[in-house]
Amino acid sequence: MARKRAAVLVLTVLGALLLTGAFLQGLAAAQDGPTHGLTLGPAPDPALGGPFPWERSAGPDAATAPASCRDGEHPTSDAKYRICMPPVWNDELVVYAHGYVAPDRPVEIPEDQMSLPGSDQTVDEIVTNLGLGFAASSYYTNGLAVLPAISDLLDVVDIFSDTYGEPDPVYLAGVSEGGLITALSVEQYPDVYDGGLAMCGPYGDFQGQINHFGDFRVVFDYFFPDVMPGEPLTIPASLISDWKSGLFTPTLVQTITHASNVTAVNQLLTVTSVSPYQFEPPTSTESIEQLLWYNVFATNDGVRKLGGQPYDNEDRTYSGSNDDDALNEGVEEIAGDPVALAEIEEHYQTSGNLSVPLVTLHTTGDPIVPYWHVAEYEERIAEAGRALFHEHVKVERHGHCAFSQDEIELAFWNLLLMVENPPTLLFLPTVVKGP
Repeated sequence: MARKRAAVLVLTVLGALLLTGAFLQGLAAAQDGPTHGLTLGPAPDPALGGPFPWERSAGPDAATAPASCRDGEHPTSDAKYRICMPPVWNDELVVYAHGYVAPDRPVEIPEDQMSLPGSDQTVDEIVTNLGLGFAASSYYTNGLAVLPAISDLLDVVDIFSDTYGEPDPVYLAGVSEGGLITALSVEQYPDVYDGGLAMCGPYGDFQGQINHFGDFRVVFDYFFPDVMPGEPLTIPASLISDWKSGLFTPTLVQTITHASNVTAVNQLLTVTSVSPYQFEPPTSTESIEQLLWYNVFATNDGVRKLGGQPYDNEDRTYSGSNDDDALNEGVEEIAGDPVALAEIEEHYQTSGNLSVPLVTLHTTGDPIVPYWHVAEYEERIAEAGRALFHEHVKVERHGHCAFSQDEIELAFWNLLLMVENPPTLLFLPTVVKGP
């Protein structure tokens, strides 16, 4: 079936809260890993009439007729999907793109990412209560799943359209890894998506994101030698097993919270630009654990899928320690595999070439996906001459995807306004004067 514009909101607005809450609830065990401009815009003006997105209703029958849901499997891959329909559908569809899932977990809808902390409703219930259709998909592989996700989300739109008819319009959103998925999808498939909301994602420079994870591990090893078994880019199976079982993390936590290591932790966080830049358990502890979790669980999978080792610090000069000369002399120097570097450049880097609106939402103190991604992406958009299609919502706070519901609602409101009033590019003719 030919893909037409479908009303798809890949629900990372909710996913951001979901991932953050789920991670904080299970950080100590860390068995499954994190579960993942413009300042905040003004509140909607009541004179505009509404209903605002969070005030929509499925109609008078919604209170008495529950939504109907069904699970299925993609016909062309092993990915699973879930579609839920409200009793009265308003022709819009919300597709939820989940965050990063550890490579060794089953390919399935991650149920731990299907509810919001502090809410007695699941994501699909929240969406269908607004009268929107809901669709979620696993990806046909876990771990690094950016490219599979783009394909699987397009497929779930087709599945929905074939079953229930074409929804209209299309909103795509993603959180963390899904933020990159959203930005790439909106850039590449403007015929499917009418707009996107990319939250706390590595949409500015994916190579830089890889280097952020790698830098943290090699600098950690410099300040805390022999704590992490194995090499930074060769993760032993025993470490993965011990981390999953909870045998290793108490050792790590004891090390980074010990009073004798305050100075070393401060230098580690400063050199790697990880907020809050100081020893402050549990905040600093959570940041360190999360970053090392990605090194442990994502490294081997990333090397395999990218065709080589993608981390490169050969030209890096580190600063912010008490002795930068000793630091740069002592940190392990690693060269990236040209094949992996080329794969990232060709398939994982955004272009900034937008033709439909994209709103980004990011905390300034994100330790996992740093805030510099915003400036990097804005530069790409400016170079492409597409700044009118982008709006950024800045949240001054520490934490990865640490947004309040009000902040998410405002970001979504901004997206709706941009989609309903799309920018128009004006191409003026070039006049060349004769001699």
